[in-house]
Amino acid sequence: MDGRRISASPRPCCGRRVVAKKRSRGGVDGFVNSVKKLQRREICSKRDRSFSMSDAQERFRNIRLQEEYDTHDPKGHCAMVLPFLKKRSKIIEIVAARDIVFALAQSGVCAAFSRETNERICFLNISPDEVIRSLFYNKNNDSLITVSVYASDNFSSLKCRTTRIEYIRRGKPDAGFALFESESLKWPGFVEFDDVNGKVLTYSAQDSIYKVFDLKNYTMLYSISDKNVQEIKISPGIMLLIFTKASGHVPLKILSIEDGTVLKSFNHLLHRNKKVDFIEQFNEKLLVKQENENLQILDVRNSELTEVSRTEFMTPSAFIFLYENQLFLTFRNRTVAVWNFRGELVTSFEDHLLWHPDCNTNNIYITSDQDLIISYCKADSDDPLSEGNAGSINISNILSGKCLAKIKATSGKATDDCNASSSVPGKKSYNSNKRVQDSRIRSTVAEALEDITALFYDEERNEIYTGNRLGLVHVWSN
Repeated sequence: MDGRRISASPRPCCGRRVVAKKRSRGGVDGFVNSVKKLQRREICSKRDRSFSMSDAQERFRNIRLQEEYDTHDPKGHCAMVLPFLKKRSKIIEIVAARDIVFALAQSGVCAAFSRETNERICFLNISPDEVIRSLFYNKNNDSLITVSVYASDNFSSLKCRTTRIEYIRRGKPDAGFALFESESLKWPGFVEFDDVNGKVLTYSAQDSIYKVFDLKNYTMLYSISDKNVQEIKISPGIMLLIFTKASGHVPLKILSIEDGTVLKSFNHLLHRNKKVDFIEQFNEKLLVKQENENLQILDVRNSELTEVSRTEFMTPSAFIFLYENQLFLTFRNRTVAVWNFRGELVTSFEDHLLWHPDCNTNNIYITSDQDLIISYCKADSDDPLSEGNAGSINISNILSGKCLAKIKATSGKATDDCNASSSVPGKKSYNSNKRVQDSRIRSTVAEALEDITALFYDEERNEIYTGNRLGLVHVWSN
């Protein structure tokens, strides 16, 4: 029993939420940046930890820059395209499925590339005024769901479309069909994909109705109509309904995700006149944090309450829940930490200082076993090529905090010692200042490690894909 939620970007075994935005002016910046993502994903790590770590080191040994793709087409993806869709812009999301890499640029253009031919297959935008906001790979039916806005309605409503991967492989992105056409997904409405429970949650703001759909066949299962519901959190098998804050407490309900049956209703006491930083649900555990107050961990089964001092646990910018291990990751000020539900710090990472201070989780990937975290990090201070905008790709063990491998500018490939020198004994050294000898790759390794804005790890192919501010996608493989 597992579930997760994200606010807009895909990884396998995740949920994601895309929120409609107010559209007050022309251009692209206002709505594309609205995508705010939290990632959660299941874990079923049963292997011996020492074997897992050595296996991971071997898996990432000698990974190096192999290919480069460009999402930018100065002519645009079709005739009469909107002018801003022709501009080069940064990659904000990468998804890979069935040997196809999907890269979404901030402009709203999404390109599909084949790892078999290393050619661009097609653009996913099927109309001249379509701006794609987010992607979701639906493993239930091997299809890609795009969430888009359109100039024809002033970019005000989210529109969903599903296309089978096989059609995209054939270069037929228009062979899909629209989803949730009956729903009005205008701001502050949203659509959220929950891969673990196999559900889709939509919110139509104009009539204050939440609807739950089956992710396998998109049939509606039930609806929730209550204007007092302020937020819904999805967890394995259940949903937490958070109602309008009352005087001194917040009303909460726990529902079955399958049919909407109310499993428990209760009030959680709050400090008066204190802002609620977050309320999160993790299986039977409820996490509540108010401004300048201790973290409260409530077991909703027996009302047992655990408190963690506000000086030990400060409000993070994002969570990632590790379901079967009963742990959770927190992200704050570029640092990652692992906690248990007794409020104890389990792991601090030895070498995993994130590049982005705001925890852009598009630059973070957690493996399906949830034993490894792969992130775009700040490079070593003593790395002569890391000055400026070049970072490193760090692979760390979640349970031990140990850095297992790192791709950095001085080596150009992953080393199994995070402090290792750039050369490998008995092998020709790799000059990261030079371009890889392939006509397709124009960037040096150092340049490819600059300003990475999206990262994805394909576990089947054992390849890391990164996107940067120039709209380029780089393939790191061994």
